[in-house]
Amino acid sequence: MLIPTIQGYNLVLYGWPKEVYENRRWLGLNAGVFLIRNCQWSLDFLDEWARMGPAYPDYAAWGKKVKGALTDRDSDVACDQSALAYLLITGRERWGEKTYLGTDYYFQGYFAEIVGKLAGVAARYKAAERGAGHAGLRRRHAEREHLRYAAARNAAVRAAVPGPDGGGQSGWRRPLITHFTGCNPCGGRRNPMYSRELCEGGMRRALGFADDQVLRAYGFRHAGPLNDTVLQLPFDYPAARNR
Repeated sequence: MLIPTIQGYNLVLYGWPKEVYENRRWLGLNAGVFLIRNCQWSLDFLDEWARMGPAYPDYAAWGKKVKGALTDRDSDVACDQSALAYLLITGRERWGEKTYLGTDYYFQGYFAEIVGKLAGVAARYKAAERGAGHAGLRRRHAEREHLRYAAARNAAVRAAVPGPDGGGQSGWRRPLITHFTGCNPCGGRRNPMYSRELCEGGMRRALGFADDQVLRAYGFRHAGPLNDTVLQLPFDYPAARNR
């Protein structure tokens, strides 16, 4: 992953520094998915960000300030993303210096673009691991060794499986994050724009896909994408011919 790159940062956002800091565009970043460190800086930042929201009395005033500071904001009602861009631009020394803004790792996977590809992603990873010279990747290992094996697997599949690290809108790399924005499951009423199979079935597929990556290290996997039964894998899987 990009862990060495983001050491020293407390907030990681997908976006373009030039678009945010030079062009002052709120569409230069994505506030929907982000990584944040559990520390006092983050608590202070979230408190500052929340104070610009509709639950606080200065919400209307903040909307006008945000619109005035951004070049591509045509509404005087602040949203979470425009408020975030405003904080980074106007408080760059306080907030921006500890915020990593980049596009070198994709971690904003949208479910509608991902769940239908998961079977193909799994098949391509299996094909890469089945190849000659990759027997070491198929070896079962202790949990403390997982990072080392994961790094070796990433290096192997990077040449064999197209797509950016962390998945993406194109290519067949494993997604780091699959978010289900739009399904509205928490309210009890599914968004009619999406089918039950796409939302609820997609969540099960994504969870099973992620769970299989953990189970694999211990020699197990689910029987199928929507099957909760767990099967034991043969040694040297997926090179073994009986699976």
